[in-house]
Amino acid sequence: MQDFLKGLPKAELHLHIEGSLEPELMFEIGRRNGVALPFANVEEVRAAYEFNNLQEFLDIYYQGAQVLLHEQDFYDMTFAYLQRCREQNVIHTEMFFDPQTHTDRGVDIGVVIRGLTRAMEDAEAQWGQSSKLILCFLRHLSEEAAMETLRQALPYKQHFVGVGLDSSEVGHPPEKFQRVFEQALNAGLLSVAHAGEEGPPEYIWQALDLLKVKRIDHGVRCIEDAALMQRLIDEQIPLTVCPLSNIKLCVFDSMSEHNILRLLEKGLKVTVNSDDPAYFGGYMNENFIAMQEALPMSKEQAAQLARNSFEASFLTSEEKVRLLARLDQYLQNH
Repeated sequence: MQDFLKGLPKAELHLHIEGSLEPELMFEIGRRNGVALPFANVEEVRAAYEFNNLQEFLDIYYQGAQVLLHEQDFYDMTFAYLQRCREQNVIHTEMFFDPQTHTDRGVDIGVVIRGLTRAMEDAEAQWGQSSKLILCFLRHLSEEAAMETLRQALPYKQHFVGVGLDSSEVGHPPEKFQRVFEQALNAGLLSVAHAGEEGPPEYIWQALDLLKVKRIDHGVRCIEDAALMQRLIDEQIPLTVCPLSNIKLCVFDSMSEHNILRLLEKGLKVTVNSDDPAYFGGYMNENFIAMQEALPMSKEQAAQLARNSFEASFLTSEEKVRLLARLDQYLQNH
């Protein structure tokens, strides 16, 4: 079963590229740029990855991002993640990036986007890796700051397909960013938003009704609201669920308590994702294997989760048909 899961063609739709920065690369880039980290070695960094909640994680996440200053830094981080995709049969990925994490430190948004996209282009040229970018606004900052970020980003609009909303959820409802998302939608961008992870089901309603999102990132607390559940099923709004992340951030006490398969069996279009894999103990295959060991998960369920990931992507219909054919071919042979 684990070999089946490792070989399964899949797409990842909820991945923060800054959250893929492994401690080894963090130290290497830090040395290169003369940025001192508050850790003596890689082991100390890993020891610090014991969080009790989302905010404790974010504090160290933003600390790690301090090393990223130059285009090559963003390239190296992104290319390392895309190589991991290749190893794990993640044949399409839609990566989040947080420009405010960098522009607030004086890094030009163009430096960020050029580094990311150059790595994506090289991965596509070298082994056919499919990938897209989604620009996220940090919800703990102001609406005005998000609007300014969108203004800075629009000259690079050809490099990203949509906008998202991440960072500290509780106390920062989607409605806070309604006007920013309206501007983004008017510019022809798609929208997604983190909702229903630590925040209540009401945040999912707001994301759907006010931000007009095409997908809900996380969304596991939808199960608390029967009317919301029915809407998500009826409209087939995808949920980009992140199992290992949910355990690490104490959304669930253990993987055996996770509701992803219950949501799947009820008819929701749930997908599996790694969120911030360097911090949460695993990439896509580790998430699938953890689910299979704890829940447990059948081959049929794993195949449906993989199918959902392609159907929920922002690929064109033709691209979806092509990648789903690869999945079907794999399933016929396994």
